[in-house]
Amino acid sequence: MNSIWTITRMTFREAIRRRIVLTGLILGLCFIIIYAIGFHFIYNSFRGVESTMQNAPSQQALAHIADTEGVNTLMLAGLYAVTFLSIAMAALLAADTLAGEINSGTIQTIVTKPIRRSDVVIGKWLGFAFLLLLYFLLMAGGTVLSVLFQSGYAPRNLLAGMALIYFEDLLIMSISMACSSSLSALATGGVVFGLYGLAFIGGWIEQFGAMIQNSTAVKVGIIASLIMPSESLWRRAAFEMQTPLAGALGMSPFGTISVPSPLMIGYTAVYLLAAVWITIRVFGKRDL
Repeated sequence: MNSIWTITRMTFREAIRRRIVLTGLILGLCFIIIYAIGFHFIYNSFRGVESTMQNAPSQQALAHIADTEGVNTLMLAGLYAVTFLSIAMAALLAADTLAGEINSGTIQTIVTKPIRRSDVVIGKWLGFAFLLLLYFLLMAGGTVLSVLFQSGYAPRNLLAGMALIYFEDLLIMSISMACSSSLSALATGGVVFGLYGLAFIGGWIEQFGAMIQNSTAVKVGIIASLIMPSESLWRRAAFEMQTPLAGALGMSPFGTISVPSPLMIGYTAVYLLAAVWITIRVFGKRDL
């Protein structure tokens, strides 16, 4: 166990020193600033429309509903962007962690010591997971707090939604590490983003299929989710955080109509564990 925590600390410190983390941090702060400014002007427009209806009591309730739905949609849009940015960070961090160190020979300074290769994999996984958690809290927390401070609105089931999005980051990171154990960093990036693209388009096909009640399109989306379940986590997170009205009418572009079941979330957890197990097996047998 001590060796795992040693590798975890080394991985975290090494990742902090890499330029990708600093670049991601700077761009993340820029994103939060731009999002906060954009939300400010859009929300003020909402409030302006609502104030014009103050003299019509029959329309005040409708204006309030429209205001809540608009704010919820803007918040989900921000979190949708945060999801992509944190996924990109997860993939870029893990893509080079084994492949790059194997090619450079630096991994030999670790595995020649009395440390099991499985401890190396688990330690690196934990180090990246902790770094991703900090990055995700900065991005998602900044988005949610920006909405909260300016509008006083907080979505329902916020913690559940945030946990599911972070779970998606861990899934992408685990798949990247699994690919990195046998492929080059460039090939790993291609495979991971290709799988993410498959899940992305499959998720939208399933949503449109559910909207027009086309069972074949829904099945295509489900098959894509089984191949790569990342989009299912976002759609479940959006379902948890969207308003009941948006869920009932399906009127939010960032909400969800076809809701992934808890069984699908369990499947994703098994998928993640399988990726970690494959990483340990392949890296354990690889000739360094």
